Amino acid sequence: MIKAFIFDLDGVIVDTAKYHFIAWRRMANAVGSDFTEEENEKLKGVSRMESLDLILEWGGVEKTAAEKQELATQKNEWYREYILKMDDSEILEGILPFLDAAEAQGLKLAVGSSSKNATTILEQIGLKDRFEVIIDGNKLTRSKPDPQVFEMGAEAMGLKPNECVVFEDAEKGVDAALSGGFYAVGVGGDNLKHAHHVVPDFTNLTPNDILQALPAAAIQ
Repeated sequence: MIKAFIFDLDGVIVDTAKYHFIAWRRMANAVGSDFTEEENEKLKGVSRMESLDLILEWGGVEKTAAEKQELATQKNEWYREYILKMDDSEILEGILPFLDAAEAQGLKLAVGSSSKNATTILEQIGLKDRFEVIIDGNKLTRSKPDPQVFEMGAEAMGLKPNECVVFEDAEKGVDAALSGGFYAVGVGGDNLKHAHHVVPDFTNLTPNDILQALPAAAIQ
C-alpha cells in the first residue's frame, strides 16, 4: 500500500533547470567554451562535479582537480545568486493542490534531490515546512542513478521502497527509483516511458489519478 510520495525538486516542484543552465554556461564561457541546450538535458539528475566533467569534456578543456573545484564553487555561487531571487510564483502549476490533496489523504511527503541547494530553494518558495523529510545533495555519497537519495528518504519516514511513489523528470532519476524498488512516476518527456506511469505535469492531477495508474500491487 502506498504511504508516501517522494518528489525530486528541479523540474518537478520548481523549474530551476534554467538557472543551472545559465550558471553552467557562464562558467563554460569563462574557460573559453560553451555547450548547447540539448547537451544541457544530459545534466539532469547529475551531480555538480559530474556535470562539470561533462561540460569540460564537451569543450575539450582540461583542468586540474583543484581548478575543477574552484570552477564548481564559482558556478554554485552564480547559481545561488539566481535562486535567492526566487519566490512562490515559480512553483510549477498544479503542485500546491496536489500536495494539499495528498496531505488530506494521509500520505507522507518528502523531497529527494541531488541538489545541495534543495533546502534553500524550498525556503525561498515557501514549501520547506510542507515536507516531512528533505534529502538533498549534502547528505548523499552516491548520485543518481544510484537509489541512495530515495532510500534515505524512505528510511527517514520509516517506510519500505514499495510503500513510496517517486516523482522524477530525469531518466537517471527514474532509473534510481526503479533500481531501488520504488514506484516511479515520470513527469514530462517521452524519455521517461520506462517509469510505471508518466504525466505531462501536475495540472489538474490528483493523488488518486496516480494511485489508480500504478500496478495493482501498489494499491492493495
